[in-house]
Amino acid sequence: MMYYRPIAMTDPARPKDALALAGGWTWFSQVEVLTRGAPSRILGVGDLDAEMRHRLSAPRADFGGLALDRPRIMGILNVTPDSFSDGGLFLKPEAAMMQARVMASAADILDIGGESTRPGAVEVAAEEEAARTAPVIAALRAGGLDLPISIDTRKASVAEAAFAAGATILNDVTALQFDPAMAGVAASSGAPVILMHSIATPATMQADPQYDDVLLDVYDALAARLAQAKAAGIPHERLAVDPGIGFGKTLQHNLTLLSRLSLFHNLGVPVLLGASRKRFIGTIGAEAEAQKRVPGSLAVALAGVAQGMQMIRVHDVAETRQAISLWQASTSGVAQ
Repeated sequence: MMYYRPIAMTDPARPKDALALAGGWTWFSQVEVLTRGAPSRILGVGDLDAEMRHRLSAPRADFGGLALDRPRIMGILNVTPDSFSDGGLFLKPEAAMMQARVMASAADILDIGGESTRPGAVEVAAEEEAARTAPVIAALRAGGLDLPISIDTRKASVAEAAFAAGATILNDVTALQFDPAMAGVAASSGAPVILMHSIATPATMQADPQYDDVLLDVYDALAARLAQAKAAGIPHERLAVDPGIGFGKTLQHNLTLLSRLSLFHNLGVPVLLGASRKRFIGTIGAEAEAQKRVPGSLAVALAGVAQGMQMIRVHDVAETRQAISLWQASTSGVAQ
């Protein structure tokens, strides 16, 4: 099997035959062709068949009511006592509401979660998780917030409660695999769904994760999950993927994925990058405290934007908005 990775570019000297990558802000005139067990090779876009050219260049459908012609920022709101970076800060409803309103000024989506998925985290009962998240979502809607809200959960009953409270997107770190009822709930809800790659559970996912080829293994796993989601009744235009940086991956696995993120555009759906404040950023950046990893998180976010990632999931929303605005202005020569 061959895998086609568009080589994303932003240089103003754009060749006449170059194509827009996923209809977005980057372009490509070459692709890297990857094959298991063999060296990669480079092809020009003129060597691609019409179907592959369309798959890589066609604009992605709006996701959750958002056009994907520019990077969209998903702000993280963890209503938990033990998340790796902000655990306990927003557990009280009043604190969660205040943080949500602050993030809403710069975010395109709010992602609300009630169960930590940090390495080593233990499972939270569904009732407790729903009790943490649904009231906050309902209060935000009652207060007039009209931003898309995603519920970050792997449990069907939590998703149902969140949808009833006003959530509009499902973000499942297990790609609908943890709870057998989740695919049915997702399909019947009509909500867009983000399928993230992970292995095992948060409690064990960092226990010596192994891959034959992490880039291609993650790609194949997400392709399989997309097919299963469609078989469950979730249409293609309601699906997005996330390669799951830090979920069952070593530092080297993360870097391998980050260096070739544009491969995931070949799946034909929007791609989300979530790497904010993660451990590998602290390791490379020599920063033990997660809350002090903002510069490294911004660097990784911009690396993702440069490869056409349509959604960037972050803790530091305003800082990321400023960084992306300046990146786009400096690469396009036009103030956005």
